[in-house]
Amino acid sequence: MQRVNLTPDLTFSRLVYGMWRIGDDADTSPKHVQAKIEACLAQGITTMDQADIYGGYTAEAILGNALKAAPGLRDKLEIVTKCDIVAPVGRHSAARVKYYDTSAAHITASVEASLTDMGTDHVDLLLIHRPDPLIDPDETGPALDALVASGKVRAVGVSNFRPWDFSLLQSSMENNLVTNQIEMSLLATDSFVNGDLAYLQERMVPPMAWSPLGGGRLLDGSKPELLAALKRIGAEHGVDETAVATAWLLRHPATILPVMGTNSLDRITKIADATKVEMDRQTWFELYTLAIGREVA
Repeated sequence: MQRVNLTPDLTFSRLVYGMWRIGDDADTSPKHVQAKIEACLAQGITTMDQADIYGGYTAEAILGNALKAAPGLRDKLEIVTKCDIVAPVGRHSAARVKYYDTSAAHITASVEASLTDMGTDHVDLLLIHRPDPLIDPDETGPALDALVASGKVRAVGVSNFRPWDFSLLQSSMENNLVTNQIEMSLLATDSFVNGDLAYLQERMVPPMAWSPLGGGRLLDGSKPELLAALKRIGAEHGVDETAVATAWLLRHPATILPVMGTNSLDRITKIADATKVEMDRQTWFELYTLAIGREVA
């Protein structure tokens, strides 16, 4: 599995396992979660993607229980987590409304809660989950720098930021923002042409792609011609259509890291099939054309 450098001393697996819905599985036992992680490791997938809000603020503890039950497993992984969304559920059930909080106090408290829930002394990457309209970069930036200096966070980045949001926060930081996790798939192609991806490429910042299969909508038949093409190309390479859709992202020179989320052990064992697909430019554009519903101008 290809490794991607985010900092001189931090590398991620090119494919990332997403734990957004880990709490939705009927079996959230440490043994079952460990089986998912081991299935990833067998393919060279070492990077796990979390967020404090996942599962109504319960998903990190589900991962933590598995790590506590399997000493030594944490050292084989890189853990990504996110903060700043406050929703009126779980530990924030007293909140009147859903809102974003990038204050230093909230970020620091969120990291402490994440470390406790996951039973670890550090996270490898902390992301600000959503752009905060009330962000004070002169408060948020130094708070993130302080977490890196403390060793509780190895690197920091953002999620769902537009270029100007990224630039504003970076302007008040000593550490570089090392990624932007944005929605990218054959059903979410705007970033390829609206400047989001170009901005990151120019700065040699590897992006992460959430919902690379369109939340499963790629497979529901709503775009029958696109699905048929994915299946045809998959048959040519001995893989399924999900591998082809993921390979479409891997083909891009921006070094996109798709975040693959599934609770099916069988599907987890096949995540790395995407690396078996050699996609030429014409095939990439064939899928892109079918995705946007027209020929490129």
